[in-house]
Amino acid sequence: MATSADDLRARRKSASDACDRWLSQARVPAPERLRRLAEAATEERTDIYGAGGDIEALEQEVAELLGKPAAVFMPSGIMAQQSVLRVYADRAGTKRVAVHGQSHLLVHELNALEEVHHLRIERLTSEPRQPRPDELAAIPGTLAAVTLELPLREPGFLLPTWDELVVFAEACAERGVPLHLDGARLWESTPYLGHSLAEISALASSVYLSFYKVLGGLAGAVLAGPEDVIAEARRWQRRLGGNLYTMLPYAVAAREGLRTVLPQMDDLYKRAVEVATALQAAGYRVVPEPPHTNSFQVYAPRAAAVIEAAAVDRMERTRESICGPWQPTAVPGWSWIELVITPHTLQWSVAEITKAFGELLRD
Repeated sequence: MATSADDLRARRKSASDACDRWLSQARVPAPERLRRLAEAATEERTDIYGAGGDIEALEQEVAELLGKPAAVFMPSGIMAQQSVLRVYADRAGTKRVAVHGQSHLLVHELNALEEVHHLRIERLTSEPRQPRPDELAAIPGTLAAVTLELPLREPGFLLPTWDELVVFAEACAERGVPLHLDGARLWESTPYLGHSLAEISALASSVYLSFYKVLGGLAGAVLAGPEDVIAEARRWQRRLGGNLYTMLPYAVAAREGLRTVLPQMDDLYKRAVEVATALQAAGYRVVPEPPHTNSFQVYAPRAAAVIEAAAVDRMERTRESICGPWQPTAVPGWSWIELVITPHTLQWSVAEITKAFGELLRD
């Protein structure tokens, strides 16, 4: 009898809870995680409503790292980007913002820009690529801001080339419209772009980055830009309920990620290219090829239900977690996942990874 989808999900959860080795992200018991944070804390005083302590130290560190005059930590990237885009809209006297049709702002945020702030979305493009200057030029009238998601997650963590990014930024400057970088994974983009975080950030008016993804923070984001813009964004943070009494654990975890994970970005990108090449040779397809960051999409020539059953079987047998649930594609008989290369992945050899994924294609 075939395993039902519900049974397979239940088995995956049970098998995942029993794993003791992970390819991407390890499960750390809560008490151990908190002990590690206590050891990582460096400031004697805690922050109070965003002032002092590790929060203030974190904001200063990131502002310097990005070469921006000011930065503010917020509990989530959704709040950070709503805040800055609202600031730009109020200043410009227009609600129109230019956004990629596959950006996180539109795909994963329940239409917050329109529902909460009544912003009017102008789509640069919805094609699976970064937008071009001619697409910006095709949008008439006054714009409050233009956003670029770097990398663009939905179609495979795609980046422009450095020259393409420079030309797009120049097009925004010539039009007199602020360019905001939706850089949740901008940390991971520097190897492909071949420039530092400060050099990338210099092309934009403001930048948002996330701490809980590859840096391994608990939660939270930073927004960096001109002092007056950040000051106004802080007011929106308060209005949106994000000026918490203390954000000590988030700040400590973020600073620890900057110290320990950020220096590994070149190694993570190199390993992503090596793994992608090996998986291609083993019968998979990857997008993009080669990867633009440490994350990419993996496509398998097996139906989702079939390969997911094989993945769960392997997890139960080996107590190793190598991937998330496989999803169907528009092409019958094919399935896909996102694969994120993290510091945990560096503990696996490319041969081990290739062998593990190879088992999922066997009959």
